[in-house]
Amino acid sequence: MPSVWFRFYADLNDFMPAHRRARRFIHVLREPASVKDTIEALGVPHPEVDLILVNGTPVDFSQALHDGDRVAVYPRFEAIDLGDVRRVGADVPDPLRFVLDTHLRKLASYLRLAGFDATVLEDDSDIARAGARETRVVLTRDRGLLKRNDVRWGCWIRSTDPQAQFVELVRRFTLAPQARPFTRCLRCNGLLEPVAKDAVAGRLLPRTRADVDEFHLCGTCGRVYWRGSHYQRLSCFLQRSLGRA
Repeated sequence: MPSVWFRFYADLNDFMPAHRRARRFIHVLREPASVKDTIEALGVPHPEVDLILVNGTPVDFSQALHDGDRVAVYPRFEAIDLGDVRRVGADVPDPLRFVLDTHLRKLASYLRLAGFDATVLEDDSDIARAGARETRVVLTRDRGLLKRNDVRWGCWIRSTDPQAQFVELVRRFTLAPQARPFTRCLRCNGLLEPVAKDAVAGRLLPRTRADVDEFHLCGTCGRVYWRGSHYQRLSCFLQRSLGRA
């Protein structure tokens, strides 16, 4: 059977078992296959890949593999401009928007806290379609979801801790310069707009009416926001997370 040499670089090693990380290994082809099908069979979802070299030459996902080929697979280069080199990865959407599966609801709330458009859906098909139709980056810990052909932009979240997940995304997508804290509803993702105190006074507790003068209203679900006791804690979290990343 044909055998192909593979090596995965940088963060793509997160998908590899320990004995295959940061080293060349041989993979036996049971049947004719494209480089995309083989990379995903080895555990790496295609949205995580930006550059593929076969025998030193950049190729696209449809490249057929042959006996003796040497394949090098790279994630997105953050500090190197590849110029006109053929890439398989797609530039992330601008503006940057996200769609997350239901297991990442807490992460979605942190993204909204920082001002990013982050919607949450339950069904994998709906998530993939929303990513393609609305030009959103799919965020999930389900590798199978990212392997769907209609997912163009996606990220497999490494951490299981929501705050660490947020820092992970800040670093990967350079979110800090784009952050607009406290401009979105944490519950529904709607945009917040200033609202007169008199317009919401009937919905406030007496102490809030007496002590607070500045309010914002979600234009989608109608939730009222103000700088309560939690504001300083959330501000510190954002400053720490955005600055650390």
